[in-house]
Amino acid sequence: MGGLGPRGDTLNRILLEIKNLERSFPAGEDRVKVLKGLNLTICKGEMVAIMGASGSGKSTLMNILGCLDRPTSGTYKVDGEETASLSRDELATLRRDYFGFIFQSYHLMSHLNAAGNTEIPAVYGGMNKTDRTLRAAALLKRLGLGDKTGHLPGQLSGGQQQRVSIARSLMNGGQVILADEPTGALDSKNGTEVMKILKELHTLGHTIILVSHDPDIAAQAQRIIRIADGKILSDTPARSQSPGTAEGAPEPGKPIQPPGLPRRHLGVRFSLFIEAFKMAWIAMVSHRLRTTLTMLGIIIGIAAVVSVVALGKGARQRIISHVNTIGTNTIDIFPGSGWGDIHSARVETLVPADLEALEAQVYVDSLTPEIKTNKVLRFRNVAVTASVNGVGAAYFRVRGIKIAQGRSFMDRDIASMAQVAVIGWKTRSKLFPRGRDPVGQTVLVGNVPVVIVGVTDPDNPALRGRHLNLWMPYTSVMNRVSGQQFFSSVTVRVKAGMSNDIAQKSIEHLLKTRHGVQDFFTRSSDKILKTVKKTSETMTILISAIAVISLVVGGIGVMNIMLVSVTERTREIGIRMAVGARPGDIMQQFLIEAILVCIIGGILGIFLSFGVEVVFSYFISTVTMQISLLSIVAAFTCSTAIGIFFGFLPARSAARLNPIDALARE
Repeated sequence: MGGLGPRGDTLNRILLEIKNLERSFPAGEDRVKVLKGLNLTICKGEMVAIMGASGSGKSTLMNILGCLDRPTSGTYKVDGEETASLSRDELATLRRDYFGFIFQSYHLMSHLNAAGNTEIPAVYGGMNKTDRTLRAAALLKRLGLGDKTGHLPGQLSGGQQQRVSIARSLMNGGQVILADEPTGALDSKNGTEVMKILKELHTLGHTIILVSHDPDIAAQAQRIIRIADGKILSDTPARSQSPGTAEGAPEPGKPIQPPGLPRRHLGVRFSLFIEAFKMAWIAMVSHRLRTTLTMLGIIIGIAAVVSVVALGKGARQRIISHVNTIGTNTIDIFPGSGWGDIHSARVETLVPADLEALEAQVYVDSLTPEIKTNKVLRFRNVAVTASVNGVGAAYFRVRGIKIAQGRSFMDRDIASMAQVAVIGWKTRSKLFPRGRDPVGQTVLVGNVPVVIVGVTDPDNPALRGRHLNLWMPYTSVMNRVSGQQFFSSVTVRVKAGMSNDIAQKSIEHLLKTRHGVQDFFTRSSDKILKTVKKTSETMTILISAIAVISLVVGGIGVMNIMLVSVTERTREIGIRMAVGARPGDIMQQFLIEAILVCIIGGILGIFLSFGVEVVFSYFISTVTMQISLLSIVAAFTCSTAIGIFFGFLPARSAARLNPIDALARE
């Protein structure tokens, strides 16, 4: 590409050269030749007009000259270098630094102002912000638009828009100006002014190539090349008119040259990234509805993931707290060989002597036996059936049950077989429906009068069932209520810091030695907790997977809308490519847009999940959502990854567009 720069100011040096050039296009199963064996040279500093009727091939020739299109066969050299060997990036650099395009329909970006449209080639050239802002302002001023730099194309007249197009073509120097019907969409006055500007640029050393069907326009050039049916009919000189100076035209004797354009080193690439970010942001803001619809799927998906994970974590914590209330360091001992043993009721080996042996072990914090039986409870004219439990003094500590009123049992109650009881909250509401204080009242348990000394707290996870409960000292139940002299179960609370597994094995060894046989089995609450954690983790993963599906669906939505966006903005892509954007630049911009959409959608989704948490906590108090920093970081990472993954295909699709095809699409 180094040989494509100017080689001094020598006129009559061949600048553009085509030999045996042909261009054909597919038409069904056949191909139609638009250009047929063209041979042409254009020297530096010439002003050439290409004339022909519609369909003659003049615009196709101009597109090939401007490297917007490639010939099917033949050669095309720019300043002696063959363009067929150039890559897409090198052709983009050639268009950016060497050619300037002026289109009949202006091809300005509707969402950029006059200065912004003028600066586009310099953005892709890597010119710094200060230099290109000053240069754009100077160009627009010299073209009579000094007070219009902040105006959008829709706020400018046709003649003013064409002047912006001319300023854009000169931004990077525009050694060769390619003007396709530059006055075709203008009235006669504006058309005359545009031609005066082009003639003035010619006097300043720019090579001008006009494509027109108007003989009056063509007559103002030095040469007129007539084309018909894809062939050159004539190449004759025309009498040049004396160049006038249109209002706002460049002043004679002051060549319009840009500052040196830097190579794309790291700093320039970073600058291009920042500019691509700005352009992506402007494009998003300019199409708010489309951007919002694109974000919607991501917002819902991220909010769903964060909320579901938070809900799963809250539910898991709730379950674990319930398990913790009954003690995560307890070991239950039951008669029989295991759950479902039909002979367990006949095993009578768990007796008070076992309690004394277990209490002597170093790993035991406290323990309690339990005898269960059902009895009718009576208070005055109220009678209910309840579960009567004979327990030890440490029962409520071991089980993690809180006393709301009164007291629990004492060692003296156990030793004296005291006729005292603690009742559950539900039992209280049944026996004392009018809110009477039950503490100190006497109820009949079967035929045994018992004084109520305490009532359990209503918020006890261990007592969530529908059963009515009453607890008495196990000695009282054994000797005054049921007559049963063995225990239904024994619960041991292990000291803090001791291993539940070791304690469980020691208990099994001790009781097997005492009983002579394995007529019991044990259950550790620590294992229950581990099982609960694993189960809750599995459920969280399952629910999160469902939420992730919604996120993926949102990502597919982003991809689909971005693909539609590529289709809608094909003309914009063509303009960018015409003024020097490389495929990588186009891909970068669309990828940044997709990532921005997903990141902003992710942030909004996170905020939405906090709103869901507030609403959820207002209506449901049993479970609290727990939004963690990890889930927020994961959601943010997820949204970025979705932007990259699902934005890649649309971005690549945009980058692969042919410039001339993109420009032709409306």
